[in-house]
Amino acid sequence: MKHITYMQAAIEEAKKAQNLGEVPIGAVIVKDGEIIARGYNLRETSQLSNAHAEMIAIAKANEMVGSWRLEDCTLYVTLEPCPMCAGAIVQSRIPTVVFGAHDPKGGCCGTIYNLLDESKFNHRCELVSGVLEEECGQLLSDFFRNLRQKKKQQRVDNETSN
Repeated sequence: MKHITYMQAAIEEAKKAQNLGEVPIGAVIVKDGEIIARGYNLRETSQLSNAHAEMIAIAKANEMVGSWRLEDCTLYVTLEPCPMCAGAIVQSRIPTVVFGAHDPKGGCCGTIYNLLDESKFNHRCELVSGVLEEECGQLLSDFFRNLRQKKKQQRVDNETSN
């Protein structure tokens, strides 16, 4: 039940990204039962390749706890982390990661590869996947469907104006 509550908070963050025209991905970091950091995708807005929801939440959590180590925290994110974010999770020593939708094109927490359970690293994470997966996946599906429709409409508009 607690996973659902925190994933719903991550979904709310994803909706903030969506309202900005960003890919709707959200994350929250929990310590001692309290959300200490939130983040959502800002890659297009900031034009920074590392402005992923997880990266933003991790930076805020580091600031909040006053350490780069997030050893007593759990990260909740609506989409399976990519290689960059999975690397940051390992480097931050986050012990538990909970995600919603699997990412068949970039997921590095079990789908393509599992960086969180790589035995050659000095830190491994417990992984919980598929929490509110349908809702998290639907946000992304709807976003990309709408984006394709807008692009198609722009092409039609351009063709009719010429």
